[in-house]
Amino acid sequence: MAGQQFQYDDSGNTFFYFLTSFVGLIVIPATYYLWPRDQNAEQLRLKSLRRVHGRCLWYRLRLMKSQQSIVPTLKKAALLFGWLVFLLLAYKVSKLDREYQEYNPYEVLSLDPGASLSEIKKQYRVLSLKYHPDKGGDEATFMRIAKAYAALTNEQSRQNWEMYGNPDGPGATSFGIALPAWIVDQKNSMLVLLVYGLAFMVILPVVVGTWWYRSIRYSGDQILINTTQLFMHFMCKTPNMNMKRLVMVLTAALEFDPRNNKEATIRPTDNVEVPQLIRELGNINVKKKEPPFYYPYSLKARVLVLAHLARMDVSEELEEDQRFVVKKTPALLQEMINVGCQLIFMANSRGFSAPRLVTIENCMKLTQMIVQGLKESKSPLLQLPHFEEEHLRYCISKKYKVRTLQDLVSLKDSDRRNMLRFLGEEKYDEVMAVLGSFPHITMDIKLQVLDDEDSSNITAGSIVTVTVTLNRKRMVVRNQGDTSKAKTKVWQNKNKGAKKTAKSKKKKLTKKKPTPAPAKNKQANGTVAGNVTTVATKEEDDDGSDKGSESDEGEANKDSPSERDEDSDKQSDTEVDEMAGDDEEEWEALQQSIQRRERALLETKSKVTHPVYSLYFPEEKQEWWWLYIADRREHTLVSMPCHVCTLKDTEEVELKFSAPSKTGNYQYSVILRSDSYLGLDQIKPLKVFALCHCQWLIALLQAETRLSIIHKAQHVGQALTA
Repeated sequence: MAGQQFQYDDSGNTFFYFLTSFVGLIVIPATYYLWPRDQNAEQLRLKSLRRVHGRCLWYRLRLMKSQQSIVPTLKKAALLFGWLVFLLLAYKVSKLDREYQEYNPYEVLSLDPGASLSEIKKQYRVLSLKYHPDKGGDEATFMRIAKAYAALTNEQSRQNWEMYGNPDGPGATSFGIALPAWIVDQKNSMLVLLVYGLAFMVILPVVVGTWWYRSIRYSGDQILINTTQLFMHFMCKTPNMNMKRLVMVLTAALEFDPRNNKEATIRPTDNVEVPQLIRELGNINVKKKEPPFYYPYSLKARVLVLAHLARMDVSEELEEDQRFVVKKTPALLQEMINVGCQLIFMANSRGFSAPRLVTIENCMKLTQMIVQGLKESKSPLLQLPHFEEEHLRYCISKKYKVRTLQDLVSLKDSDRRNMLRFLGEEKYDEVMAVLGSFPHITMDIKLQVLDDEDSSNITAGSIVTVTVTLNRKRMVVRNQGDTSKAKTKVWQNKNKGAKKTAKSKKKKLTKKKPTPAPAKNKQANGTVAGNVTTVATKEEDDDGSDKGSESDEGEANKDSPSERDEDSDKQSDTEVDEMAGDDEEEWEALQQSIQRRERALLETKSKVTHPVYSLYFPEEKQEWWWLYIADRREHTLVSMPCHVCTLKDTEEVELKFSAPSKTGNYQYSVILRSDSYLGLDQIKPLKVFALCHCQWLIALLQAETRLSIIHKAQHVGQALTA
């Protein structure tokens, strides 16, 4: 077996191939992921949002950041420099000569391929006289000539050359290493070992260790694990947490402690500015000596959050710290909601005191308050631009009684404009544009038990699935053009009222007429459904008369018994077909729901929905919602809250819970809460009737018995007609 031979690159040419490949593997992916996105597209997006969000704090900060930031320019410069190096290396590689050439004895002897033996010998004599060492020629050149002559004249050498490409036969396999030879040079051995040791024994372990130490401190939602444990401790300690206590626990998060987060800062000026804010705010439980509420970082964060809710002005340094604290709070409150829900469902199995429903809902309310910069007692109308406290007296007057956003939307344009007369035309148009961008959500609720024979019956202890379809639209502001439509509707309603009175008179007249006896016999024979439907359709028809109804009854009375049997057979056939059709529809609906769930698991929807209008929130926030089921009487949570982050137009959400273990009627509520707006929450009732297993079996047997009776009646009718 031939040996192997490893050779380093003495000339340094092969190293350029390695270097070009290495630079290309870095530059190409970096350009795809790090090249700044089109700034024009972002500017156009901001321009389109200017009419509505132009006064928002996050919008103004985004404009300033895009104008002052030099990071995109630095990224472009670094990537362009990398591409320049890559192109220079590629050009260098293209100019390198190929070192490996196939051995050809004809080229060595300067002969054409296929030359005769006499021509080979003649050329060899000429070249020997010229390059023989005894004649003063080059020894290496003469050796190549002799080797080529032997390859063409010696049978063994010629055979080796044809088989292995070498007259001497198979040689050692040569592997070229694309590193320069000076790396393995003995003179540079210490330097190379030092570089290798520094890179793989110092730098790499430090980088990996630092990354690992930082990553294990955070949860999947980038919240410090110590903060999660702190929330869990205080939620178990205070199950029924009011808003003041909730703010204290929130601002005790370790994200605001400079020892755990380098972004948090404690300034020397805090000793002067923070006490001044405390005096302006009033009672904020400063003297409470419960750790960590009296720590400097917690006290400062609490003061900044309360100042944000009161919409107070602070100094520039404190304003920067306030923006940092306010940005962190929605994620921390979401973590508190998750912790509270986990404790509630753990308490059912382990028996310790769990947080109450009011604690979870206060977390959701506090998120709305922080995003809008409003206290809980303030009016939702203050979310709109140009609205101040002194303007609310115009809205809550006895004439208009506008207290919510929905009340403001439902007003006529003339009344609304008269009420908001303190606003100029431009400000009024801006308020209407902002109000028109607010969301209006409609909920469709469907209750069922999946993977059951009868999905409508709920047995005790079964898993109930509540499918909620959310449809998001914008609030429709009523304008002047709607008044004419309203008038026409009133006019139509008057006509409808007149028609209803005429119908009622006709009904009274028909009631006074005595009904013939054969009609009662028909009802007893099972044709009630047909008579009821005819009466209903006639009542809905405005042009129907009493004579028509009497003639129909007369014709019906003339039916013979055989015709009645045929009618009953047809009716039983239609009932069987309807039941079969219902089963097929249920099966198709089940398959469609399974396919929807599979698609939802596979596809990832974007969490970019609609930008929130928030005057005082320092960061662009998307419009998200919480959806859950609760028992308002018992103040308990029935299903885990679902954080709906992908509601752009329509979204279908499934909520699951265990049916009560005891039979009876239960009144639940399906609650939809916004995490961004005040006054847009919705509550819809949900009635659940839980059956015991015996009642469910009885209902099932009754259905089967009814179906068998229908089949038997059908067979009897067929036999009679035969």
